[in-house]
Amino acid sequence: MKPMSLDELNAQDEAGFSEALAGVFEHAPWVVDAVVDQRPFASIAALHQALIDVLCGLPERSLVAFLCLHPELAGSAARAGTMTADSEREQSGLALGRLPPAQSSHWDQLNAIYRERFGFPFILCIRRHDMASALAAFEARLENSRTQEMQSALVEITAISGLRLAERLGEPATVTG
Repeated sequence: MKPMSLDELNAQDEAGFSEALAGVFEHAPWVVDAVVDQRPFASIAALHQALIDVLCGLPERSLVAFLCLHPELAGSAARAGTMTADSEREQSGLALGRLPPAQSSHWDQLNAIYRERFGFPFILCIRRHDMASALAAFEARLENSRTQEMQSALVEITAISGLRLAERLGEPATVTG
């Protein structure tokens, strides 16, 4: 999809606005739909903040349900190629869907431990990491409390969505929260 300007986005009807920002949030078009009536946005940063405010206003149960919409890093969906196009592109940067069996097994073990402990998948803005730093972050965050991890997941989703939003609006990838 060709990037559009913020002015063009603001001028879209509701359906066009939602379509233009489809996929900014994993399987959650309702996040974008929740801000459509706040247009026009003065800046991409203001739009991004409005979107993040929707997430920050969710009750815990709804936030956990939202977090569960995200794929595991190097998980079975990555290996099967069944993730969204954005997630596929992001994880393919480190070839997380094509890891050797021993590495896949290690990631699967970490994913299982994390999901068991926190009740949602580990979320990381993988585009900001190499393999070593991603694994280090994963292992370090296993020591956090559930509350800390929910906050960490929101920080990472802010970064992921900021990068995706910047791509859709043809801006430098600086809106990362």
